[in-house]
Amino acid sequence: MSAAPAIRRARGCDVLDLSQVFDAAWREAYRGIIPGLALERIIAQRDGAWWARAMGRGRSMAVVEAGERVVGYASYGRARSGTLRCEGEIDELYLAPEYQGLGLGRRLFRAVRNDLADHGLPRDGVWALDDNERARGFYTSLGGIEGPQAVDRIAGLAIAKRAYIFT
Repeated sequence: MSAAPAIRRARGCDVLDLSQVFDAAWREAYRGIIPGLALERIIAQRDGAWWARAMGRGRSMAVVEAGERVVGYASYGRARSGTLRCEGEIDELYLAPEYQGLGLGRRLFRAVRNDLADHGLPRDGVWALDDNERARGFYTSLGGIEGPQAVDRIAGLAIAKRAYIFT
């Protein structure tokens, strides 16, 4: 990494980088969990145009920028459903695989939690697929307490997930 990574709000000019981070992170995290064709379809849907629309939907989005490139992001805001049993929710938190294990995910997570608390959402949750042991370990290492379980429909498949709660 040439410049010290910075965390900032996402901007419209980030859409292509966001798409690339999503692509690489999902291939690395979900290969073997989500069947290949379904995974490829999900990734293909998240192009630059999808990200441009997503940024206009009102959810907060923060990015990790290393040099001139976005290498990670988090999407978050008020909990989207009562199932989570929290006020705030971190919808997604992903880093490009080559930037994982460097502490950037922890920094991004803390920044997002601070922003949620600043907006009156001190009890936050995040979902992780049951089979994604790396994500589950990450959230546990950050102090997350296992919460409700649910099933997500991903590309027509029922996939179990678990919440991690932070207070």
